[in-house]
Amino acid sequence: MQRLVRLLARNKGFIVFMLGMLVFRSAIADWNVVPTGSMQPTIRIGDRILVDKAAYDVRLPFTHVSLAHLADPQRGDIVVLDSSAAGERLVKRVIGVPGDTVALRQNQLYVNGHHASYRPIKVAGIRDDREDPALYAVEDVGTLHHAVRWSVAAQGHSSDFGPVTVPAGQYLLLGDNRDNSADSRYFGFFPRTEITGRATRVVVSLDPGDRYLPRSDRWGVTLQ
Repeated sequence: MQRLVRLLARNKGFIVFMLGMLVFRSAIADWNVVPTGSMQPTIRIGDRILVDKAAYDVRLPFTHVSLAHLADPQRGDIVVLDSSAAGERLVKRVIGVPGDTVALRQNQLYVNGHHASYRPIKVAGIRDDREDPALYAVEDVGTLHHAVRWSVAAQGHSSDFGPVTVPAGQYLLLGDNRDNSADSRYFGFFPRTEITGRATRVVVSLDPGDRYLPRSDRWGVTLQ
């Protein structure tokens, strides 16, 4: 016991530092590895994203208990949540906030009766496209302006959804990769209490399809 006490005393600074880092990552900011393509092309497989844990709440470290409410997620935000329905941490985009009515018709998005417009774009560097050719466009509806992806092979399996009205305290979340995302179309609405932060930028990116070599052109990219 005395040896343990002496060891702790000698490493007190390191222990304090590690505890501080854990508290910081739990309550202030964190970084997450993205292992799936559900948010492509915005977030790519192998991106390490920075998450602002204080974007919406000041939380008791290591819990979901909110000590101070700062803001609520807005349409277009990319949020991180610990989903009880999915049984894992998810990264998705807010499409519907409480009170919104949302529908998808033939992969065309409607929010509160307003139909999204689409501007085709070209996206390079996504390896999935070799096995699963895709179409890309910027989706514009109201304050939402972001890139989306559709699989050519899937031929729009997500074509019909809703209309549904988002209840109080809940959010409708979709992945930007519309034909390859388990989101509100599968799990329903997500509670506000499960949303733990907002993803803001790519910290670093490693390419799992190329021996995890760095993709330096993605480092520091702001997520939109």
